[in-house]
Amino acid sequence: MKGPEFLKYVNPVLTALQLNGGAGDSSDIIEQVIDKLGITETDLEETTSNGQSRIRNQIQWARFYLFKAGLIDNAQRGIWRLTNEGLDRKLNDEGVYNLFKGVQDSVKKTPASKSKKTDPVFENIPTEDEEHSIGLINIIQNLIPSGFEKLCKRLLTEIGINEIVITGGSGDQGIDGKGIVKLNDVVSLNIVFQCKRYKETVSPHHVRDFRGAMQGRGEKGLIITTGRFTKEAKSEANRDGVTPIELIDGDRLIELFEKYRLGLKPVTVYEIDQDFFKGFN
Repeated sequence: MKGPEFLKYVNPVLTALQLNGGAGDSSDIIEQVIDKLGITETDLEETTSNGQSRIRNQIQWARFYLFKAGLIDNAQRGIWRLTNEGLDRKLNDEGVYNLFKGVQDSVKKTPASKSKKTDPVFENIPTEDEEHSIGLINIIQNLIPSGFEKLCKRLLTEIGINEIVITGGSGDQGIDGKGIVKLNDVVSLNIVFQCKRYKETVSPHHVRDFRGAMQGRGEKGLIITTGRFTKEAKSEANRDGVTPIELIDGDRLIELFEKYRLGLKPVTVYEIDQDFFKGFN
C-alpha cells in the first residue's frame, strides 16, 4: 500500500467499528484490530522512542485520519464512533491512500496547522489524543511503590469502592489493598486488588498467583497495571470455573483518569469548520 505504514490499519479500524454497530470503546476497538490481524505479543512489544507500542500508535494514527476525513465522530472522549458517512463507507487500498492525501491537502491549506500534522514521517509521533497520555503514564510509572498504591486507592474511591485499606507490605502475599463494593442497601462484595507499576506486560502466572492469594479474602479481584496484559493473561482472568478477575491496564487507567479528571485539566480546543462557511460564498 502506498503512503505511511499506518494506512494498513485504516480499513481494519473502519471495519471493526462497522461490525461493532458503529461505535466502541477505544481500547476494545484497538484489541479487535490486533486480534483480527493476528498481531503477536512480540510485535506489540516493539516500541517507539517515547515508549509507546509502535503498532498501537499506528492504529491511533489510522483513527486520527478517519476522524479528519469525516468518517469518525470525535465528540466523546474514549469512544470511537462512526459518522453516518462512515457507517456505509467501503475503502480499497487506493481509497485509503486518497483519503490520506485528501486529509494532508486540507491540513496544509489551514494557516494555523501544526507541522507535526503534515509531517510525512509518523514514526515516534503521538497523535493529539496520546500526548497527555504518554506524559501521565510516565509520571505514574515513576512513582514510588507506596505512592502508586495510594493513587490506586484514590482512583478506586472515585469509582465508588468503599472502605479501602492499603495492605501492601512484605507479608501481603500479593494483595495490595481491599475494599467493599455495595451492590445495594443490603448486599455488598469484598474486593481485593493488586497494583503493578509495570512497564512490561503482565503474564498469566501473575493472574494465577493473585487468584491464589485472594482465596478466602474476597469475592472479587482486581489487578491494576501501568503496563498491559498479554492475551493469555486476559484469558486466564476470565477462565471458566474459577473466580473472575477484573483487569485495568495502562490504556484503561488513562481513560479512568480522564473520566474522573484525576491529575488532568480539560482544555477546550476549537477547530474551524470549513463546510459551515460554504453556504455563505
